[in-house]
Amino acid sequence: AKDFIDKLGMKVAGQLSGEKFRLPTAAEWDCAARGGKKSQHTIYAGSNDANEVAWNNTNLTKQSTVPMCQKKPNELGLYDMSGNVNEWCLDWRKKYLPEEVIDPVGKAFLGSKRVVRGGSWNGPASSCRVSFRDGRDPDTRSSDVGIRLVLS
Repeated sequence: AKDFIDKLGMKVAGQLSGEKFRLPTAAEWDCAARGGKKSQHTIYAGSNDANEVAWNNTNLTKQSTVPMCQKKPNELGLYDMSGNVNEWCLDWRKKYLPEEVIDPVGKAFLGSKRVVRGGSWNGPASSCRVSFRDGRDPDTRSSDVGIRLVLS
């Protein structure tokens, strides 16, 4: 993912993009997934019903990713924040108490796994909850992990 992001920042369609991209922090991902004021308390990104917004192993017969935008978006118009693929975040995964940190990024929070958010097509609906946070080895190559970029 990092190599792709670096290359994307250098060239887009053969031209220098001049843009800087990065992975979102887990806190940024969470804020985007929760959406606007009306949907702040939904279980999934845009709904309390996983079937409306999330592809997971309970509602998908095909065992692979699904093209984007097939389910309902959240209040901000963002699709597939819940389900389809887990999304890499910038943060390193570490267990911490809520009062310790707000957005755990940086050397002080190094762990052995990067945070992934959103759940995927091969996991249960419970892993598609906005509040669910998991971790993966940074070298993981899997069909159920993808990226959502932040333009910084």
